[in-house]
Parts: sequence; structure tokens; C-alpha cells
Amino acid sequence: MRILIATAGSRGDVAPFLGLGRRLAAAGHPVALATHTGFEHQVLAAGLEFRPLPVDPRAELAAEHGQRMLRAGGGPLAMAHLLRMGRRFMPELARGVLEAARQGTDLLLLSAPTAPLGQVAAEALGVPSAGLYLQPLDPTGEFLPVIAGTTRSLGPWGNRAAGRVAGLTVDRLYAPAVRALRAQLGLPRASAGRLRRRYARGGWPVFHGFSPTVVRRPADWAPAARISGYWWPYEAPGWQPPEPLRAFLAAGPPPVYVGFGSLVVGDTEQLGRTVGDALRAAGVRAVVQRGWTGLRVEGPDVLTVDEVPHSWLFPRMAAVVHHCGAGTTGAGLRAGVPAVPVPAQLDGSFWAARLTELGVGPEPVPLRRLTVGRLAQALRRAVDDPGHRQRAERLAARLAAEDGAADVLRFVARAAAAGPAGT
Repeated sequence: MRILIATAGSRGDVAPFLGLGRRLAAAGHPVALATHTGFEHQVLAAGLEFRPLPVDPRAELAAEHGQRMLRAGGGPLAMAHLLRMGRRFMPELARGVLEAARQGTDLLLLSAPTAPLGQVAAEALGVPSAGLYLQPLDPTGEFLPVIAGTTRSLGPWGNRAAGRVAGLTVDRLYAPAVRALRAQLGLPRASAGRLRRRYARGGWPVFHGFSPTVVRRPADWAPAARISGYWWPYEAPGWQPPEPLRAFLAAGPPPVYVGFGSLVVGDTEQLGRTVGDALRAAGVRAVVQRGWTGLRVEGPDVLTVDEVPHSWLFPRMAAVVHHCGAGTTGAGLRAGVPAVPVPAQLDGSFWAARLTELGVGPEPVPLRRLTVGRLAQALRRAVDDPGHRQRAERLAARLAAEDGAADVLRFVARAAAAGPAGT
């Protein structure tokens, strides 16, 4: 089947689909990936066709509403800023998803940020679609919505109610773009919320790219919602680390990793000073990744680097300090090293709580409350408590036995065998 994967967001919203797309291509399916132009090189390097989507996510995160969302961290205030930011560019993104689909596909696979738009395009073009989600977004009585900004349970009824409210908030984000796109395509009028409920009742398949070992499948989810396992990023064969990194690792004991991925922090210098002072107070060496925020830390026991594959770097670390994005969380668990969770926004608090509950790291240190003392104390706990590493290593062994891509491959194989009438 000709497969189009459509995703939008930061690098963490793209990298899992490079690996998954590569697996689908290896099974004989022509695969295109539609995403922002800043990721074109990575898509082509993975051997996939690239189809461009508009919007520069890094610029959006650096703009006023993006910074306000970061300062809010999570919960209703962060969602309010996301609404203001997203509703401005969502119509443009909708047109991009439609144009990418019009270039040809037999099956449209949609990440959570593109799903409400891609479903409209798939309906208009008469092609099947399915969801590829990196977070557990469906309402459940077992935990609060991942964007709640807190993990304190409200009980089964309260958790489900909060999940429904979160769904209504997301509906508001997409409503104008969905309405305009359906009108443009001559489709019957239907609100974003009505469509979401229709797809849920109709058994629209959604595959989740994280491990059931990390997040157990809620018992009250619909049967079509599956937790497949992680979709690991594509790894270019023959990659070699830069010589300064190799030399730094060889010059002393294993360092800790510090990186905040695709966050764009307003006061980069202050964050760098806080991190540097905490590293010195904790007495640890560190590899610091610049990321989108341009983080830089000076010192004889610190090396600042650009992008390095987490699959290569993390197993060589004593611990990993990160912002708890879904992808970085998975990479740290895959490496079997302790984590120091520094959640920053949206789903970060959810993944940070999972790391603590799994016993692979100390209590989270939210970015909004990050101080030298708190970070130094968390670093010492992560590297001094052998239980963190032991539990991390056992969990990594379980993840190594899983194959998240295989679940999606089986679905695509069934769809291809059934043909257009059966999908």
C-alpha cells in the first residue's frame, strides 16, 4: 500500500515515525512522511518520501504564546495559550495535510496533532485512516488527562470527567479549521467534537507508540485503542560520534546527560547557569545537549554538544536529566539508566510521574521550580541509589523484547490484503 504518515510538532513528534516508516518501507510499502520543512533532511535520510507541511514549530514556541505556555507548564492556563497559538496556524496546517494527501496515498496514518485534520482529508479522498499516537489521550478513569499538568487522581469518575473536558478543549483548537476544510471539500457540516465522537464510536483504530510496561492499557478504553510498544527512531548505519565527545567520555567516569529537547526557554543564560552550578554542586561530569533552546554550560567537566543519537549516548551516561517528552522518556528507559525528570509543559508531568512510579529516578523537579539545590540533590539521588539503575536495567530488558512496529505492520498487512473494499 502507498502509505502517508502525517505528523506535526517538534522533533519528538517526528522521530518515532522515521523508524516506523522505515519498517513499513522494508515490508514493501512505499512510504511518505508529511511534516515541517525543518525535518526534510531527516525524512530523506531515512529513505522515505518527504511531503512538506507549513508552520515552523520552533518559531511558534519561541513566540509570545509559546513562552506563556511554557511558563504555565500544564493545565488549563497552558491549554488556553495553546488554543490562542494553535488556532492561528491550524487552517494553514489543514491545507497542508490535505495537499500532502492529494499527492497520492492508499492509507493515511495520523499522529495526534494531525488526526482531526487528516480524518477530514481521508473522508474526502475515500481512503482509510488510522491514528498513531505518542501519548494516551482517550479519557479513562485510571488517570487524569496527560495535559492536566498534575497527576493527582480525582478517582475514576473525576478522571473520566476531566478527560472529557480535555477533549472538548482540543475540539475548540481544531473547530474552525475542520469547519473550513469540510466546507472547502463539500462535505456535510459536522463539528470537530461530533466527528471525534463518531470516530470513537465507529472503532477508528488508534495505535499508541509506547510500551504497555510503561503505561498499562486502561481497561475502560475502546477495543480499537491499542498500546503497541515504542517506535524507535531511525538510526543511520555507520554513524560515528565526533572526536571531542569520544575523548570526553574516555577521560573520566560516566557523565550525566542534560538536555531539554525541543523546549524553547526564554532565558537560556539563566538556565545554563542553574544547570552548571547544580552539576558542580553535585560533583558530576556532564554532556549537555544544546537543543532548540541553545543551552550551553561552561566548565572543565562539561561538554556541550549538538544532536547525538540518544540510542548511542544514553547507555554511556550515569543518568539522564530531561524535560520528559514522550520520545526522550522512552529513550532513557531503553538505555536502562536512571532519570532525573524536569517536566516543563503539557504531557511532561505525566511522563515524569511514570518515571518516578517505575522507580527509575527521584521525584520530579519541574522546570518552573528548578533551582541549583533541587537539581543537585536530584542528581545525587539518581546516581547514588543503586536501586534506580537496577530497576532501569530490568525495565530496559523488557523493552528490548518488545516490537512496537510489528503491531502496525500487521494492521497494514491486513488492510493491504483486504483491498479498498475491505478497508
